[in-house]
Amino acid sequence: MVAKISALVGVLAVSIVAGVALGPVSIPFDVTVELLWAAVTGGTIPAELAGQYHIVWDIRLPRVLLAAVVGAGLSAVGVAMQAMVRNALADPYVLGISSGASVGAVAVATLGVLSSFGVYAMSAAAFCTALGASVLVFFVARTSRGLTPLRLVLTGTALGYGFSAVAMLLVFQAPRGDASRAAMLWLLGSLGGATWQSLPLATAVTGLGIAYLLRKARPLNALAMGDETATTLGVPVQRLRTHLFLITAAMTAVLVAVSGAVGFVGLMLPHLTRMVVGADHRKVLPLVPLAGAGFLVWVDVAARMLAAPEELPLGVITAALGVPCFIFLMRRRAYVFGGR
Repeated sequence: MVAKISALVGVLAVSIVAGVALGPVSIPFDVTVELLWAAVTGGTIPAELAGQYHIVWDIRLPRVLLAAVVGAGLSAVGVAMQAMVRNALADPYVLGISSGASVGAVAVATLGVLSSFGVYAMSAAAFCTALGASVLVFFVARTSRGLTPLRLVLTGTALGYGFSAVAMLLVFQAPRGDASRAAMLWLLGSLGGATWQSLPLATAVTGLGIAYLLRKARPLNALAMGDETATTLGVPVQRLRTHLFLITAAMTAVLVAVSGAVGFVGLMLPHLTRMVVGADHRKVLPLVPLAGAGFLVWVDVAARMLAAPEELPLGVITAALGVPCFIFLMRRRAYVFGGR
């Protein structure tokens, strides 16, 4: 495990530097390393490299780091969600939180809601409506016996369709074509608005969430085998599921607010990681955030370069990679989805 973690950390570090160097205006790898080192250590930036330094430090590095944070968070949430609802098709968006966030983001793009927040208006609105969606799903799905996997999935799916319908209605009635395009770009995922100010909250919530999930690796193993089995093993099922719901909902709300709804990451990376190390959450959870972080960094590089100077939505690329990946997994007789 230590070797695998070390290898993924190394790959992630190289991916981050490469993600900063690559783009419509490519910067040599050695120059990128030099500029990053000078920025971190407070070194002097040569006058002839001032323009490249601005691209590296102010534009690309916060975007690449945010891609790593979002990829790590969505991958970890996907693992927790699949165990929580015992469904191999579960992902961070199965509870309808991203659909709820889309209502706020689209309202900003099409109606100018929260315009006083300036460049943070879309993220703020998406975060607020995502939290509202989480609260609604929680209280609708909860019964006197607590939260059950089936009710969570059904409630999240049903309410998600409702939120999506509202978002699409707002897009359809948008008075300007550019507003509709901005809304659709957000709905498919984009890191074009990444800034240094976007990083602290997303990083803190993702880090704390992953730390919590790592501590709950053993209970997650039991929960994945069923409520009855988990109860006999001494796991407080309802309390654990409630805590997992709150943690994953908070992580999803924050990540969706800064990146839009990036599909397939939280669904695909958990299965790919299990294919390598098995279904034991003690092995999956330390690796999947690193794999997800590196994966989304390269997806963002592709989004910036494939249609330059335009940007492709992240969801287009993750879907193009995810669909063949799942077909491959389904054709492998040795792999059972979810490890069961």
